[in-house]
Amino acid sequence: MRKSAKQSILKRLFIGICFVILIPLSTNAQEYMIGADLSFMKEAEDKGFAFKENEQAKPGFEIFRDHGYNWVRLRLFHTPTTLPNSLEYTIEMAKEAKKHGFKFLLDYHYSDTWADPAKQYIPKAWEGKSQEELEEAVFEYTRNTMISFREAGVFPDMVQVGNEISNGMLWPNGKLPENWDHFAGLVQAGINGVYASCDNNRCPEIMIHIDKGGDLDFTKYFYDKITSYGIQYDVIGQSYYPWWHGSLLDLRACLNFTAETYKKDVVLVEVAYNYQPQEYKDKKAPFPETPEGQKEFLEEVNRIILNIPNNRGKGIFWWEAAAPNKSFSSRTFFKNDGNVQPVISVFDKFSRH
Repeated sequence: MRKSAKQSILKRLFIGICFVILIPLSTNAQEYMIGADLSFMKEAEDKGFAFKENEQAKPGFEIFRDHGYNWVRLRLFHTPTTLPNSLEYTIEMAKEAKKHGFKFLLDYHYSDTWADPAKQYIPKAWEGKSQEELEEAVFEYTRNTMISFREAGVFPDMVQVGNEISNGMLWPNGKLPENWDHFAGLVQAGINGVYASCDNNRCPEIMIHIDKGGDLDFTKYFYDKITSYGIQYDVIGQSYYPWWHGSLLDLRACLNFTAETYKKDVVLVEVAYNYQPQEYKDKKAPFPETPEGQKEFLEEVNRIILNIPNNRGKGIFWWEAAAPNKSFSSRTFFKNDGNVQPVISVFDKFSRH
């Protein structure tokens, strides 16, 4: 490791530790997170789309709340040009979510558009910055946006520092596997930015999120490296889409290993399945791509989370459950006419009394 890189990481880590000491983290030890990423829902409602249950139009948040959902996940882009997920839009969504009693997981993409394992485009405003300047930009942007949420009365309950960062973030600086030193510095800068926004002894839990729900070997490699850099975080987040990430047995093995090895809470923060033929037109599917098959899939995946050892399985989030008129809308909870599918009822038996 280069001396300057090591000094930078140690400096960031020291700052982060100081924040942790001064501001105790909140915990959600008793609550099981029944969640959905609803980042496109406001856009749909603003355009006049009516979400319905039994042909009756209702606010989207109300439908989810009435079926046991207690968390919402919302993504944030730096300066989006074609997508709605700006700071202002996300704050408005968070206000509506809080009004309906939801807790709030904020998903930083650190990009002007989608950030995932195939692409982690640096925001246009940060192009040309040195590594040190980029770390400072990540810190200041995270701190300032978090303060904006706090001042709006919708401070997040949990924060993801990066989205599906298996291959790094803010490419090329933080691209993995070649730039682990830079990547670690950027992650620590984001975490420090979250801590710097906290007041009244309250701070969100920090999630580190990758997309390898069925890949035990990669998961071990990634979190071993995170641990080696001394990065402090609270929750391990995974994505799981069976057509990309393996079988349910792969998922079970990976998540159980993760919980037992790292002694961290585990959340399946992205999961989805289609209610009509999409991914399995030319091969055998683990579940029928039908409304009932979609429901059965969520039931089985949730069973795996509930049975993670030592009560470390803390919850599950469906990815984009309310996103009509998109290329991936067959993964949502709603038909084209707006009526909600059978999958909405999966958590009724857990949440009603």
